[in-house]
Amino acid sequence: MPVPDRSIRICADRGGTFCDVHASYPDPKNPKERKELVVKLLSQDPDNYKDAPTEGIRRVLEIVTGEKIPKDERLDTSKIDYIRLSTTVATNALLERKGHKHALLITKGFRDLLLIGNQSRPKIFDLNIRRPPPLYSTVVEVDERVTLVGYTSDPLAEDHKVIFDEDGKVKRGYRGNGWDGQGDAEGPGEIVQGISGEAVRILQKPDEAALRKDLQKLYDDGYRSLAIVLAHSYTYPEHELLLGKLASSVGFTQISLSSQLLSMIKMVPRGVSSTADAYLTPILRDYLDGFFQGFDSRLREGSEDAKAKDEKGRAPRVEFMGSDGGLMDVHGFSGLKSILSGPAGGVVGYALTSWDEKLKTPIIGLDVGGTSTDVSRFSGRYEVVYETTTAGVTIQSPQLDINTVAAGGGSCLTFRNGLFLAGPESAGADPGPACYRKGGPLAVTDANLLLGRIVPSYFPKIFGKNADQPLDEEASKVAFEKVAKDINEGQDKHLELDEIIYGFIKVANETMCRPIRALTEARGYAMHKHILASFGGAGGQHACEIAKLLGIKTILIHHYSSILSAYGLALADRAFELQEPSSTFYTPSNAPTLRSRLDALSDTVHKELTQQGFAPERIRIERMLNMRFDGTDTALMILPSAALPNGGKAEDEDFEEAFKRAYKEEFGFLLDEKRIVVDDVKVRGIGKTFDSLGPSVFAELRSLQTRPVARAKASMVHSVYFDGVGRVDDTPVFELGHLEIGEEVRGPAVIIDDTQTVVIIPGAKALLASKHLVVTFEDT
Repeated sequence: MPVPDRSIRICADRGGTFCDVHASYPDPKNPKERKELVVKLLSQDPDNYKDAPTEGIRRVLEIVTGEKIPKDERLDTSKIDYIRLSTTVATNALLERKGHKHALLITKGFRDLLLIGNQSRPKIFDLNIRRPPPLYSTVVEVDERVTLVGYTSDPLAEDHKVIFDEDGKVKRGYRGNGWDGQGDAEGPGEIVQGISGEAVRILQKPDEAALRKDLQKLYDDGYRSLAIVLAHSYTYPEHELLLGKLASSVGFTQISLSSQLLSMIKMVPRGVSSTADAYLTPILRDYLDGFFQGFDSRLREGSEDAKAKDEKGRAPRVEFMGSDGGLMDVHGFSGLKSILSGPAGGVVGYALTSWDEKLKTPIIGLDVGGTSTDVSRFSGRYEVVYETTTAGVTIQSPQLDINTVAAGGGSCLTFRNGLFLAGPESAGADPGPACYRKGGPLAVTDANLLLGRIVPSYFPKIFGKNADQPLDEEASKVAFEKVAKDINEGQDKHLELDEIIYGFIKVANETMCRPIRALTEARGYAMHKHILASFGGAGGQHACEIAKLLGIKTILIHHYSSILSAYGLALADRAFELQEPSSTFYTPSNAPTLRSRLDALSDTVHKELTQQGFAPERIRIERMLNMRFDGTDTALMILPSAALPNGGKAEDEDFEEAFKRAYKEEFGFLLDEKRIVVDDVKVRGIGKTFDSLGPSVFAELRSLQTRPVARAKASMVHSVYFDGVGRVDDTPVFELGHLEIGEEVRGPAVIIDDTQTVVIIPGAKALLASKHLVVTFEDT
């Protein structure tokens, strides 16, 4: 039976080392059911393909349709429903400083603002601080200036402020310190009402003729990308919009306006975010242009116009994973919003497959990839941060709270100054670890291979000149013997090769534990009260030892754990959000105004998702206020209730109680004598793309009949090294697909499939559920 048109759903996660592809399509024998398949390939293999996601999709189409498709042929999208993509292109460009040359336009007098930064000292005792250079290449000062009327430290600010009528006209002027008794403010200038409700005094309007001249000079010098950052543009964006319009008329192709990217107070992070967007978005656009060229024109048409149709109905489309865990279209996807595109898919994947609404046990997500390890926490809702620092660049944009450490399967292993080191350098996908047959350096994967934690006969044969060779165990051994010689020459006690190799693994494990402790113990959460959800290509090789180091008693490993970031794309929801600045105190008299602003944003968000094709019952609305105590600069984004249906209207939202509860949990005290300030109002709409994954794994375990697995079921035995035990030459290796639900595997053992290896250490046992391996320890 041929595959129906518009029926194949493809999700591709392009990581630093591997590109993972998950696809589903109607079962030919039962069209109401869907079959799934997984494709895993190197993220970079220039000798065999130009782009990994495109090549992965080509392989999917070959498998599903049964037709041979040449590598250089543009792919027919008639069978494709959608492609969901997460990519590290922008992230890598930021890390490697290989972004696009751009210019910064900033208010006159603030030329060096972003260079000075916020004066933070993350390494306060470092005697040789090397500050990363700014992202922009040149600066143009704009002769414009607006100020805010009044003083935020005025205890009577509410009484003294400018009062506007319903049309935004001044009803009563400023009455506080500095007022001359005549005008509407403490000095000359036109007074207007900003978006936040604050009174804005326009001191100097931009000179369009002078600006056009400056912009033309930049254009003639080869600049095509701009970051525009003006003082107080979060509440008064008109001058930035004017500059953007002028720049567009001159011919600039990328214009990043700070007021449009995220209209939040604080000029430094808003400005750096704008330069990051101008630096990264052109690189991302170039990549996407190349990606679309691998397909027929219908894919781009469907991606750029949600209502586009062809002769087969709705056109196929590409959706992208944003850093906040929501899917977005090609218009909303930018360099700024793609920093955590890849890891975000993994967070969605483990959150939706591991959470139990009845038990509510918080989960630690451990994503051990080829280049890095990403750690996050989920306790019923995604934890989002609004200011993060990546590669020395402080970015103001909603991102899932993910801690990354440079320790993964490709992390280089070195011995320097008497120390075993794992990372931060990575072998990447090209050349990759020594065993990848490309002359690469020693890496964590080489160590796991020689310790028996990777079984070469089951590992994908994608190496060598023709991408069809297995791992090269001999190359790893030769490289490690050289390192072992260096190590043993410098000490009295002779270490065996296995001890040296495992020493590097212990260092890597401790490195991976560091961000987990930062997310839990450092924030007051008891580590032992969490579940560890392990995923990523190398996760199963380290999960048991990491859980034991941390005192965690239960590990969940999804059957798709090695490609969970791609699988998470299949489960992710569409997201659309709007945010406006505010500058008001949270008082009973102001609450109705804040609620009406939330209502207006909710209506707009709901309308947008409806236009994207979501039925009203599949839309949920989250309403938030960004709140802080007066006199402090630490604001918390407060969501007082769960996502609301029916357009997101609610009358019983108690933001004050929710803020005080969150503040007490975060800082351990309250400033009860201080008033509460609302900095921003925000509404996030969620369009549900699927109904349910069924009962949780813990609900399944409550009624599951368990039994020990017969050792005869082992496909083979393999020599594996375990801490405290040494080599176990007859370690059984079980194929995941041959195990039955309810069977229990006791360590030492290895459970394996085409894309992952799970090492069960002595004292641990793994129970097979319908979609997970549930690993616990004998002494619990």
